[in-house]
Amino acid sequence: MGHIDVTKKYRTLFISDIHLGTKACQAELFLDFVKNVDADTIYLVGDIVDFWRIKRSAHWPQSHNDVIQKLLRKARKGTRIVLIPGNHDEGLRAYCGQKFGAIELQHQAIHETADGRRFLVMHGDEFDIVVRYAKWLAFLGDSAYVFALWMNTHFNWFRRRAGLGYWSLSAYLKHKVKRAVNYIGEFETALANEAERQDADGVICGHIHHAAMHQIGKMLYVNTGDWVESCTAVGERADGQLEIIHWLKVAETLGAHQAVHRELEAAA
Repeated sequence: MGHIDVTKKYRTLFISDIHLGTKACQAELFLDFVKNVDADTIYLVGDIVDFWRIKRSAHWPQSHNDVIQKLLRKARKGTRIVLIPGNHDEGLRAYCGQKFGAIELQHQAIHETADGRRFLVMHGDEFDIVVRYAKWLAFLGDSAYVFALWMNTHFNWFRRRAGLGYWSLSAYLKHKVKRAVNYIGEFETALANEAERQDADGVICGHIHHAAMHQIGKMLYVNTGDWVESCTAVGERADGQLEIIHWLKVAETLGAHQAVHRELEAAA
């Protein structure tokens, strides 16, 4: 993918779930992002390197090295970088309170925005009651439900042959979906409650790979998303306002503009 040329400066960037060391990691898109979007402070909110996957089968192309080098270079040039380990890089939690070169390691942090609000910054796995069920959301849609109904017939034929009563697979799966949605809501609420307990105005987290920003009572819940599928981050503008950055959309828009520019140059 060609280099994307866009320059934007934020007061603070919040980035999580890059999952370096996995084939799913969108390292090249992330490199374009960090080359073109800058900040005075960058919070790396967990699961930056996926040590879980590396232990099983390492996937570490040059682009993954480039990500590490780019972040270290930013730190050397004066960007404050705070790394808050997640569950996939939890081994680094033993070093919280120390510095790795110019990068600070913290278990969690309180960040104060330009407009005076205080945000609890943490990965979020400490309140993980959803991750075991979240995969149902990816697999269970209308077509899966129809398939489950079809499976009901065959499954219950075997149950009758075995002298067992009727059991609804489709109802069970629907219940799982409802539970998954409820658990996501409970995850968000638990983090918002923790932010309130720490006398903050909101929480900024990662972990569940779902970018979001909305109020939960008096707390603002913010999730940075991930760099596996959504390629999102959260930026704090100079005025203290937070926004979700959808880099895939930026890349697509700029790619289209670049293609038009190349066609105009070729026609000239």
